[in-house]
Amino acid sequence: MTGRDINLPCTSAALPHKVRGNERKGQDMSIQSVGIVGAGQMGNGIAHVFAAAGYDVLMTDISAGSLEKAQEIIGANMARQVSRGKLSEEDRDAALARIKTTLALRDLGQTDLVIEAATERETVKQAIFEDLVPHLKPDTILTSNTSSISITRLASRTDRPEKFMGFHFMNPVPVMQLVELIRGIATDDATYQSLREVVEKLGKTAASAEDFPAFIVNRILMPMINEAVYTLYEGVGSVSSIDSAMKLGTNHPMGPLELADFIGLDTCLAIMNVLHDGLADTKYRPCPLLTKYVEAGWLGRKTERGFYDYRGDVPVPTR
Repeated sequence: MTGRDINLPCTSAALPHKVRGNERKGQDMSIQSVGIVGAGQMGNGIAHVFAAAGYDVLMTDISAGSLEKAQEIIGANMARQVSRGKLSEEDRDAALARIKTTLALRDLGQTDLVIEAATERETVKQAIFEDLVPHLKPDTILTSNTSSISITRLASRTDRPEKFMGFHFMNPVPVMQLVELIRGIATDDATYQSLREVVEKLGKTAASAEDFPAFIVNRILMPMINEAVYTLYEGVGSVSSIDSAMKLGTNHPMGPLELADFIGLDTCLAIMNVLHDGLADTKYRPCPLLTKYVEAGWLGRKTERGFYDYRGDVPVPTR
């Protein structure tokens, strides 16, 4: 663990839901401290933007190494912002000082807002919320950074579905301006308004989405990526020709296969499965080639192989 790690005392067990509901009435919903579950690509990016916006951040992960790596990445990204004049050295130092880490999930219970940014598997997310709920303050808002999973269903596994929302950041978080806000069927107006205010303080733009599989961005983006994989699978074009066609023919900054590698092919497949299962439409059937790449462990940039091989100086198409 690093010098910023803490060891908070364990809080008492959660009160019954009815008592908690009564305690919440009339209480201030201002958010000053944020707990982040997961120190991966999304988690460290979320920690970065919240700390830079003046929030106290407590980040947890199951691995001490992941927490240390996340702090290194945040430091490097903020240094880049300083070099480009987007952040002063003083503000950078203050932001880094606001980020603390812990290996104990329960320590996040005393924060005002919790953002779950773990792997895109519903069983994992459910287990995290079930473990965390007994340690939460009565007014803590729970959110998930899920890119596709039902917010209503996740919320139903907690003691506060009215204070649960989808809080979906785009990758890379410090660069991308959009945040999708997804209300579950039970989410109350006060929670929604609180998170809209948070998005504004972060200097980002909120887009409200209904709780349907994959929401807005991935409902549109992932089928396009999946169709690009089908185009490769059926031999219509090579990796290079497909990406070049979309970059030069439609003015996309990245080709769909390059973008899939950046997102992670396992994440793309998980979202396509959510769409296919949730909407019961064959147009969302994941391409068998996408499944094969994931089964091979070729997940894109994070494993150095996907539709491109990243092990050399220049990415090389694998097909």
